Amino acid sequence: MTSHSFRFNQQFFQSRMRAAFEPRTPRNGVLRFLMRALGLGVLVTLVVLGALVGVTLLAVGTVYRLLRGRAPTAINTGPRADPNVMEGEFRVVGKTSLPR
Repeated sequence: MTSHSFRFNQQFFQSRMRAAFEPRTPRNGVLRFLMRALGLGVLVTLVVLGALVGVTLLAVGTVYRLLRGRAPTAINTGPRADPNVMEGEFRVVGKTSLPR
């Protein structure tokens, strides 16, 4: 085999690659309009579908929260209730010893 068999023409390669991935619109005006309408229809469908999924998720989450209910919380309403004090149960955690 000669080296001419593997000649690589950069200009030819780039023009072919550009043509392969370049979007082409048809020359016919009616067909061009139909392709644009189809693209717009797909876009609108995706937007509406996404909005419906979002609204459905919000509605299901709201219904779930309403049906689940909330556990009653203990509120200190005594005469000496300080709004800056948070009450709770605590436990002291000892230091962990790391192996040496």
